[in-house]
Amino acid sequence: MPRVVRPYPWRVIFVIVGIVVALLVPTLWVVATYNSFARHRIRAQNSLSQIDVQLKRRCDLIPNLVEAVKGYMTHERETLQAVIEARSSALAGLSALHATPHDGAAIRALAGASGAIDQLLSRLMVSIERYPDLKASTNVLALQEELVSTENRIAFARQAYNDAVMTFNTGIAVFPANMLAGPFGFTSLTLFEAAAAERAVPTVKL
Repeated sequence: MPRVVRPYPWRVIFVIVGIVVALLVPTLWVVATYNSFARHRIRAQNSLSQIDVQLKRRCDLIPNLVEAVKGYMTHERETLQAVIEARSSALAGLSALHATPHDGAAIRALAGASGAIDQLLSRLMVSIERYPDLKASTNVLALQEELVSTENRIAFARQAYNDAVMTFNTGIAVFPANMLAGPFGFTSLTLFEAAAAERAVPTVKL
């Protein structure tokens, strides 16, 4: 009667461990990749929320500044009206973004409106310098400081958002992680950028 050769226990264990590793490693990679996508998207969402907060604050400050200076700047009606109109566009952009969060068209429209306000406020600040009474007004000076501080916060939040978007978009584009992006519903995000014309510093004749 032939002798039955039984496999050594360690060989069985080796096969089982190999099967477990073969199944576990891809699963861990999928989980890690998904979590990476999610973290970067959440980071972008948080930064976009900060942009939203600071843009709303700037929109709240603009009417106060216009009200404080309009009695003196009788020859700057066109600039003041343009600032108010740009503010209205920005508020409409904020409302559109709230209705459709992370919609690319809404982000581009809001970025354009924000760029227009940047340009017009820069022009208004230069105009204020031509009025000694306004330059000496503590109320106007305080509003200017608030606006500058808000602009700095907007710039910081915008940079943080764009950095997060670039990291996220790169992550879902590179191989092999890109094979998971579509099935898990991760699509590229839109940068918060004004058009080149809107980023240009206005030329103001003194």
